[in-house]
Amino acid sequence: MKLNEFFMKHAVFTVEELDLLLSKRGSGNPNTRKSLLTYYKNQGRIVSVRRGVYAVVPYGNEPASNFADPYLIAAKLTADAVLAYHTALEFYGKAHSVYSRRYYLSGNKSQPLMFQSNEFIRAAVPFPLKKKRMEMVGVETNSRSGVKVRVTNLERTFVDIMDKPDLTGSWEEIWRSLESIEFFDLDQVVEYVLLLNNATTAAKVGFYLEEHRESLMVEEAYLKSIRDMRPRQPHYLNRNDRKNCKWNKNWNLLIPTEILTKQWEEVL
Repeated sequence: MKLNEFFMKHAVFTVEELDLLLSKRGSGNPNTRKSLLTYYKNQGRIVSVRRGVYAVVPYGNEPASNFADPYLIAAKLTADAVLAYHTALEFYGKAHSVYSRRYYLSGNKSQPLMFQSNEFIRAAVPFPLKKKRMEMVGVETNSRSGVKVRVTNLERTFVDIMDKPDLTGSWEEIWRSLESIEFFDLDQVVEYVLLLNNATTAAKVGFYLEEHRESLMVEEAYLKSIRDMRPRQPHYLNRNDRKNCKWNKNWNLLIPTEILTKQWEEVL
């Protein structure tokens, strides 16, 4: 494969990917790679995203005006990066709003990055998954512009959002986004809830499913499986909003009236 062909197939690439190509061509010397990167940067063919990650500038574009795909960037910032939370919703076209902050899961520490008006934030892999070495459960590999991108599937995204809602936005954003999803594989949802083994998360998932029981065709057996995990004492659905809450006995949750009444749907 020639470098121009490599650039066509790798809109965003890492030095490891370039090294693999060069080694196949018998040019595995690090100095060769360094010289090539310097040459193509000076030619305006590539731009540096951060150390070890580059974005390709298509022919005819100027580096300053070329906006790289933020999903591809997030997917390349660590070797194990997985698009997640609100970013996963956006990837699937299910987010109510478009954010400039992109979240990716990784077991490797990575500093926040600002690049082309986007902020890239690494989120830690949930501890139960890391402990059981099941970091990739509920993760799909998709192709975007010919580049392989790992993304949490809709079932895992749903539960992850309930587990860490602050990585998605307001409850209005969460509710409106999730309500655009017409179907969940409920077996996967329950399996993942059990895997996380968090009572509050289970209760929040159960509450949402019960509220959308008809539209999502949720059978009682699924609710019971989750209900058995609910907290023994009342927990706040939103720990940062403890005012104007009502207790939901089924899930032992204190739920803001904003959510119960969907205040955002009120016509002013």
